[in-house]
Amino acid sequence: MSGEVLTIVIVLIVLAVLIVAALALRPMWRSRRLRRKFGPEYDRTVQESDDRRSAERELAERERRHQELQLRDLSDQERQRYEMEWARVQEQFIDDPPQALGAADRLVLAIMSDRGYPTQNYQQQVADLSVEHAEPVGHYRTAHDIADRAAGGSASTEDMRTAIVHYRELFQDLLVGAGHHSTHNSHSTRKD
Repeated sequence: MSGEVLTIVIVLIVLAVLIVAALALRPMWRSRRLRRKFGPEYDRTVQESDDRRSAERELAERERRHQELQLRDLSDQERQRYEMEWARVQEQFIDDPPQALGAADRLVLAIMSDRGYPTQNYQQQVADLSVEHAEPVGHYRTAHDIADRAAGGSASTEDMRTAIVHYRELFQDLLVGAGHHSTHNSHSTRKD
């Protein structure tokens, strides 16, 4: 074998080893990226799934669906209007906690709708929100669960206060808009 042929064979072997290594490490990189992006939502999805691969496919599907949404940030005027509505919800809580809780839920749905999120199905809302709002979506789940209990008459005033606090976490995150703190959606009209 000549020196050139031997060099080509060695280069091809090294390239093959690098390709195999990259393919072997790809799932680990994907897991790391999804875990970093989704935070506690990643762990929750893995825990609820049959296996890690299924959970990661679901999270990747959420990202794909999210990219198709036509999301937008709120105008300054819309943000001010929502802030005033939130202040009314908090005032209402003093006199009528269950009504305030319902108003908080409706307000979160309204802001989601104005931002471009579909709001017809709770499970889909959570999935869509988790892509850009992974941290506050856990708060939303908690608030929604308490609101369901309150509707059935089995939530204390303290539970409802806790729900309002949880709703506020998502409300504030939606109010600011992802365009102001992240750059996830290339199909939106945000200024990244």
